[in-house]
Amino acid sequence: MPQVTSKDGTSIAYDRFGAGPAVILVGGGLVDRSENGPLAPVLAEHFTVYNYDRRGRGDSGDTLPYALEREFEDIVAVIERAGGTAHLYGVSSGGALALEAAAAGLPLAKVAAYEVPYDVSEGAEKRWHEYVQQLTALLAEDRHEDALRLFMRLAGAPEEAVEQAHNSPMWQGSVAVAPTLAYDAACLGDLRPPTDRLRTITQPVLIANGGPTDETMAGLGASFFDDATTAIVDAVPHAERATIPQQGHVADPRAVTPVLREFFNA
Repeated sequence: MPQVTSKDGTSIAYDRFGAGPAVILVGGGLVDRSENGPLAPVLAEHFTVYNYDRRGRGDSGDTLPYALEREFEDIVAVIERAGGTAHLYGVSSGGALALEAAAAGLPLAKVAAYEVPYDVSEGAEKRWHEYVQQLTALLAEDRHEDALRLFMRLAGAPEEAVEQAHNSPMWQGSVAVAPTLAYDAACLGDLRPPTDRLRTITQPVLIANGGPTDETMAGLGASFFDDATTAIVDAVPHAERATIPQQGHVADPRAVTPVLREFFNA
């Protein structure tokens, strides 16, 4: 399997599909590159798609201590493999990483993100601070299953959904990447849109959200991602928004691809 070496020596694994302008896919929390596995070949009908494992996940390595800048360097390594510039598409917390990468000045053509989980509601910072404190303590004690449950509750999952997940075949895979929940927390900062940094982004940016939230995320509230999308678009100078109807937090590749194709080719 193809790999690139990041600046700190970490091996970053990726899959490559298609031909045309390069698009790099950035996954969200608790997943490896299989999250974007269904999207990659569909999008590859129009672009050269690089679907990579973020550090600490899948077939990529991990080098401690973690810093958000290391993830920027991972993306740069993939960009260099892609020819020196690329579009970036991030999902969920991967969308926050994509926006932070643009603000950090990476050589990106355009940036798109889907349902970035910034929280603009009252009391969000306090709840997030408490979550990060608890998460840090659980990971320090190697209580990865408890960290996973904590995250699911934060994401609005009811207790029955947490128990169903625990009894599913996918549970152990999620537990294996639970330490990277700290990485996603770093990508999201204080959970509020980082408006000062977002204002520095010079690339065209597309921020998309779906229609009604799916069952797992329903506890966040019906307007959660719509409100976050509005806040980001208001902050980024060259941003536009899109709503992809009848899509939850995990969107159908056939619904996403036309939106990305129009934006990246404009």
